This record gives sequence, structure tokens and C-alpha cells, in this order.
Amino acid sequence: MGKKLIMDQAKIRNIAIIAHVDHGKTTLVDHLLKQSHTFAAYEAEMSQDTIMDYQDLERERGVTILAKNTAIVWHDYKINIIDTPGHADFSGEVERVLNMAEGCLLLVDAAEGVLSQTRYVLSLALKLKLKPIVIINKVDRKDQRAGEVLNEINNLFLDLAENENQLDFPVLYAVGRRGVVGRSVDLPDAKDLSLLFETIIKTIPAPQGDPHGPAQMQITTLDYDQHKGRFAIGRINRGTIKVGQSLAILRNDAKVTINQVEYLFTFQGLKKQPTTTVGTGEIVAIAGFSEVKIGDTLTDPEHLDPMPKLEITQPILKIEISVSTSPLVGKDGKLTTSRQIQARLKKEIETNISLKIEPRVLGNSFVVAGRGELHLSILVETMRREGYEFSVSQPQVIYKKVNGKTFEPFEKLYLEVPEKFSGVVINALGQRKAQMISMQNAKSGVRFEYKISTRNLIGLRGELLTKTSGMSVVNSVFWDYEPEKEAIVWQRNGAIVANEPGKALAYAI
Repeated sequence: MGKKLIMDQAKIRNIAIIAHVDHGKTTLVDHLLKQSHTFAAYEAEMSQDTIMDYQDLERERGVTILAKNTAIVWHDYKINIIDTPGHADFSGEVERVLNMAEGCLLLVDAAEGVLSQTRYVLSLALKLKLKPIVIINKVDRKDQRAGEVLNEINNLFLDLAENENQLDFPVLYAVGRRGVVGRSVDLPDAKDLSLLFETIIKTIPAPQGDPHGPAQMQITTLDYDQHKGRFAIGRINRGTIKVGQSLAILRNDAKVTINQVEYLFTFQGLKKQPTTTVGTGEIVAIAGFSEVKIGDTLTDPEHLDPMPKLEITQPILKIEISVSTSPLVGKDGKLTTSRQIQARLKKEIETNISLKIEPRVLGNSFVVAGRGELHLSILVETMRREGYEFSVSQPQVIYKKVNGKTFEPFEKLYLEVPEKFSGVVINALGQRKAQMISMQNAKSGVRFEYKISTRNLIGLRGELLTKTSGMSVVNSVFWDYEPEKEAIVWQRNGAIVANEPGKALAYAI
């Protein structure tokens, strides 16, 4: 059945790694896993990169899409690591898994500095009272500006800190791809990540909770195994959980059902480690609860004590997925009926709680609402690769009515382009009714910050990539709902149609 081992609660550290997209989170986790000897020397993972990003789409696009758990052991301390997505469209994944941590590693690129998602995710972490450790990564870049970036980070904490204790945090400097960390930019004598392991153990508090109280845990993630069924994953908030133990599922303060724990796992490296008993503070996977949903509380049937409801930001963009009526239907995919599409969408919202799905009253179509273009496009591409074939409408924003007035979503837009393209960017954003907030010169080019409606943001990334020959960096994060603004007038000057297959640069398409 596995080991019967209750880890000393004082030697557990639960930590989330948060950063803007492409600032080096997943690469750092690779070296944490390798240097803690989680893998044997002969195992394939020792020679792999981005070990945690195992999905094809994650590797192809170079972004983390799903939040994932792993665990390492360092000098008798168990460090549970939560690798979180860095793109704003997947912040729903971040919002729910941060509840499992007591601390966070904030990674910031030494050249790019504090960007949109850095601010957004750090604000979530500080609201949950997580203890931060700051790592300024990629200090080997020629355009690194670590001193300026540290000032940006200090100002960020002054804006977001919930209390004075959060302003006292250690700062480390790293080259993630080499797996080294030090206390200064020049990294004297830095050979590995030992300093980071020691800092985590000294800085991040052990999980709280009464180890002798009635069992209680909140479900933050779901996984599936074809043999053992659905896994409910979360951190044990109180008490002990054993195989064969009866637990009640609480949802919206109401008891749903009582089930028994059939299988119990902790995390070790990339694998689930079977065990029979787990104590407070551990992150575990439990099988035997087929009806459980994300946000539910598992608790002792004699002590029905629900944990606070998980708050997830609502969708701002929607598309319509419908049965394909093309005469070529069935050529690319075999799953084409409304029943098959509906079953797949229902399965998706069990784990992707940032999505909302609503079937149309008439017709074989479904409205799918998400956090942004990338969020929805990942779903569409995943279904296509699974063999589904369907039609997709143009994306539309989700409006709100407040006191009879129409409000639409707005986003903060962050851009960085070579100086020669700054005029192109200003012109493109002016046509889309965007409001410039700031413009700064940097070593790598010109940085812009804009406020723009989500409606006018649709399609902008592709347009700017084309106009800047693929040299623009574009990021956005949801800002707020504001009164509806004037719509832009679209003027299409024709389209180029290819008459034969060929190769093209991505930004040119």
C-alpha cells in the first residue's frame, strides 16, 4: 500500500513560484529538482529542460498553462513546490493554488523588471499573507539592470504590502539556466542553489493547523487516473487523513455526501508517492471522491466546518462553439456531434474553473467564456488535437449593466519595442482608442503602458508582431469595468490568399 509516514509538521515548507511569463520559473524548478537529487543520475529527467511543462502546448508556446505540484527533500526538510502559470489568462490557476502555500518565490527578470503579471500575482500572494523571497534572475544578461529592478521591486512592495512584515524580505540574484544563486549581482563563489534552499527553510514558516484536530482540507486541483479515478488535491489544513477514513464533502456550506478515502498520495518529484497516513500541512492527492469539485471542503463528518470559498475572477471574453456545417466536416476530426462537444466542454470546466459554459437554447452551439484570447485559444487547440471538429465564432467581450449603463472590461497593456518602431506602436494604439499612461526609454528599447478596452485589444498582438517584424513584446492584465467607450471603425483593405503550401514567418501571417 505504501509507506505509513507522517512528516514532522515543523519540517514542511509549502512555497509557490510566481513571476511574469518567461522570467525563468520553470527553468529554476528544473534545477531545484535536479540539485536536490530528486532524480537518479540515470533517469531521463536529468537531461531534460522544462520538466514541469509536460504538455505539448506548454512546450510549443513556451508558457506554463497548468499549475503543478512537486516536492523535494533538502536536509530532512520537505519542500512542496507549486509552479504557477505566468500569463494573465491563466491567473485562475494561480488564484486557487496559492491557498496551499505559506510563502512565495517572486522571480523578476534582471533586464525586463517588474511587469504586469508580476504585480497581479504578487498582490494575490500578499493578500493571502504569504511570506516572500525575491530572486532577480538572468543577471548574466548583457542588458541587465539589477539595481534599477530592485528599486522597482521595493516600490511594488510599498504599493501592495498588507502589513509591515511583508516589506522585510530576502533578495537573491540568480542565473536560472545555470542553476546558481548568490547574494550579489556578480555571484561570487556561486556554484549551485544551496543558498536558495537554506533561505527557503529559514524564511518560509512551517504550515499552521492543529495536527490533533478533526480532519479538514480544501480541494484546489483535480487530476484523473484511468485506474484510480478522480484525484482531489489540496493541503491538509487540520488533523490527519488515513486510507479508509470517512470524510464529508461540503459545498456552499451544505453537506453533499460522505465517502471513504480509497487511495492516498503525497508528492515526491514528479510522481505521486502512495502512503496510508498524512498529517497537517502536507499537500496530498486523495482518490475515492468522484463527486468532489474544486473549492469543496473535505472534513470530518462529525465536524462540518467548511473553509472559505475560493474567489475566482470572472471571465471577460466569450466565443461560440458550434457543430460544424462545413461540407468537409469529418476530414480533420472524428468527434463532430453536439453531444460529444458538450461532454468534452463539461469535462473541461471541472478542472478549468475560470471557464464558463452556457448552451444555446436553440441550435447546436455553446457559449464559452474565458479570461482572454490565449485562454480560449488553448482550449480550442487542445480539443482540435483530441480529434474534435467544430466551428468557432469571433471573440466578443462580456458587458455588464450597472444602473442602466453599459460597462465593458478594460486592461492595462504593457509593450516593449525597439525605438525605431515606437511611432508604429503609438499610431496603432491611437487607432484603437487606447490611453497612454507612460512611455520610458530602456536599454532594450521603448516601454509603453496603456489602458485599452478589451474589445479594442482583440487582434492587436498579431497586428503589432507584423508591423514590428516580430520584435514587439506585448502583455496585458485585466484592469476594471468602465463605461462603454466609442467603438473603433474597422477598415479591411483585402486579404492575401495562398494558392499553394509554403513556409512563412509566424509574425508575417
